[in-house]
Amino acid sequence: MFIRIKQILLILLTAVLFQGCQEDEVTAKVELPTNLQVNVVQGERGNVTVTFSATNANFFRVGFGVDAGLPDLAQGNSASFTYRQAGTFTITVQAHTTENDFVTETRQVEISDAALGLGIPTTGFVSPESYDGYRLVWRDEFNGNALTQDWTFDLGDGCANNLCGWGNNELQWYTNRRENVRVENGNLIITARREPMSGRQFTSARIKTEGRQSFQFGRIDIRAVLPKGQGIWPALWMLGDNIRQVGWPACGEIDIMEMIGGPATARNNTVHGTVHWDNNGSHAETGGFTTLNQGIFNDNFHVFSIIWDERQIVWLLDNRPFHTVDITPAALSELRESFFFLFNIAVGGNWPGNPDDTTVFPQQMVVDYVRVFQRL
Repeated sequence: MFIRIKQILLILLTAVLFQGCQEDEVTAKVELPTNLQVNVVQGERGNVTVTFSATNANFFRVGFGVDAGLPDLAQGNSASFTYRQAGTFTITVQAHTTENDFVTETRQVEISDAALGLGIPTTGFVSPESYDGYRLVWRDEFNGNALTQDWTFDLGDGCANNLCGWGNNELQWYTNRRENVRVENGNLIITARREPMSGRQFTSARIKTEGRQSFQFGRIDIRAVLPKGQGIWPALWMLGDNIRQVGWPACGEIDIMEMIGGPATARNNTVHGTVHWDNNGSHAETGGFTTLNQGIFNDNFHVFSIIWDERQIVWLLDNRPFHTVDITPAALSELRESFFFLFNIAVGGNWPGNPDDTTVFPQQMVVDYVRVFQRL
């Protein structure tokens, strides 16, 4: 009888243990999220926003395909990212029950050059190749695959010339690399990039015709597409040939076109024409500006011009005058001398301010041609 009771107790204990194991096994099962929905929307300047939802998800992780690391923990049901270069990227969304238990959906997004401001428009104003009463004395149509011998480079950050930041607290390091300046498909392309070099956090290029080509008076046409963005400062300008003898501003400066970029359309739709000179030992300047009725200067080609003679300088946009300066006063005599060209994109500086989170890099200025006409 005692043995029989022991057998019964053993059977009951085994049943209880078996039932507990079954319950633990059921408890150990994790219910994965279901119905994971992912939506991708592209905004301006490389910005992408992903929204997502799933049933039984405790949290989400999102990766935007720019590095090999784990997707980042998302706050809520959306995440945004701004791409800095063109390409095809895979966006990964994970819906998690636990850190190790999740389901995944992927989406591909195509970031184009145009979205980053790197597309080259096929439309815009074109100026004539001749004008009554003028003859064409020099031109560069930027054909071939390299700059001609008419051009040379300013390099570095200006500190070698005691002008650190090029006299304006600019942030870029100028190079002659193809990544920053190249000629292709009939265009000169100057590119500003966010990348560290020689203690600076940005690179760009500044080319000039100093010692190669210079001019006194005439009509100058430059067809170009401009970059955009806060802290971006493209310029098509001229300095007096005697700058190495008398310095600046005594050499004089003629800014055919300057633009200081801003967020959204702000300031990206306005260009300035300015002159600088020495006024009894002090810097003096005067200038004007014009603003597009629609769009920004990154949308299409425009022609930036001056008509310059012994009496005045007239600035034109797409052959429409918008500002005039009388240069006959004796104090402005340097503006009646010979000048050479400079084309560049500066980054940051006293006038435009520095780039911010809205600024997308790289940015480029595309020049189709420069032409100089002088009176017969």
